[in-house]
Amino acid sequence: MNKEHTIAIIGLGYVGLPLAVAFAEHYPTVGYDINATRVSELKNNHDSTLETSPEELQQSKRLFFTTTLKDLTTANIFIITVPTPVDANNLPELSPLENASNAIASILKEGDIVIYESTVFPGATEEYCAKILEAVSGLKLNEDFSIGYSPERINPGDKVHTLRTITKVVAGSNKKTENILNELYSKIITAGVYVAPSIKVAEAAKAIENTQRDLNIAFMNELSVMFNHMGIDTLEVIKTASTKWNFLPFTPGLVGGHCIGVDPYYLIHKSQESGYYPQLITTARRINESMSQYVVDRFLKKLALSKIHVVNAKVLILGLTFKENCPDLRNTRVIEIIQELSKCHANIDVFDPWADKNQAKQFFGITLQKELKQNYYDAVLLAVSHKEFIRLGEKGVRSTLNKSGIVFDIKGMLPSDAVDERL
Repeated sequence: MNKEHTIAIIGLGYVGLPLAVAFAEHYPTVGYDINATRVSELKNNHDSTLETSPEELQQSKRLFFTTTLKDLTTANIFIITVPTPVDANNLPELSPLENASNAIASILKEGDIVIYESTVFPGATEEYCAKILEAVSGLKLNEDFSIGYSPERINPGDKVHTLRTITKVVAGSNKKTENILNELYSKIITAGVYVAPSIKVAEAAKAIENTQRDLNIAFMNELSVMFNHMGIDTLEVIKTASTKWNFLPFTPGLVGGHCIGVDPYYLIHKSQESGYYPQLITTARRINESMSQYVVDRFLKKLALSKIHVVNAKVLILGLTFKENCPDLRNTRVIEIIQELSKCHANIDVFDPWADKNQAKQFFGITLQKELKQNYYDAVLLAVSHKEFIRLGEKGVRSTLNKSGIVFDIKGMLPSDAVDERL
């Protein structure tokens, strides 16, 4: 194996940056992103995603950040980590992947390897990405260059299950490439590397990982709706069922972010293309997509029963990010709740110590509260279980309410007797 590899990471988000920092410990590494603001902050040793520390960036002496494609021409290993979202119709939006493939193809050389980490449907790497690389570069796959696939498994905000501690799946377009990927990733992954039998298998495995979580959460969400009609506390049911060793204690809630709420649509798309309409996965998606409206309906009903008129009601939303203890605002479903309540002319304040105030304003037009008001609100909606909110406890949360105010807990942050309603 060539010990003088130079690695280029395309896309410096939650996935690409930790990867770049890790590889820079062993190889000269170039981190490339089209976002000039992002590259500038990284050059100043600041990571707004909080996945890497200033010290890690400062100590990465073999890591260079750039927005200039020609700075990647010395690389022979290209790792593409761009996002793969869905469009307004929940169909795969492959333009970031297409743009990245076109860019790398324009500088591709004989002997180079292009590795994709982006989540895709089975077949996308070989049938879509590789075709672009061939067409633009004029080179032939497995004759002049090769490709690999190694799906990202990053869990944003998780400081236990990190890049290095999660088993890395790899697959190559030929045996030699497979061996190179195995050795490359083995240098940075302490948990080990698993070599999948084919790129399609690796792509499918990644797609079902998040789809499985989506199904489990959808089951809990349906239970929440069902038990609410029966007058039973869903979280107490789950707590009781969890006394059995093999029960999986998922909890109901909003499903947002860039993975769990997106990846199933890639699988559904490819399955339909292949002639099978997946019913269970599609139903789970429908249930989870409906939960923000369900929360709004429950919340409005609770206001009415508490004789609080929603028009001009002062409502505090605690949490805006898509998950706890993470600054990521991508695909957060909390915004749907805010939008629906705004249509009812409620006066809404949003407080989130993790969210970036500039992104909240830019993406959603929301001005985040700098601090909590006391004895002010008609209702508090606990939307994201940040550790700061859990530390507030019942006393801290209720201190923001006026005398007749109510607490609605989406995430089960407080005990059942400490809230007026919970999911």
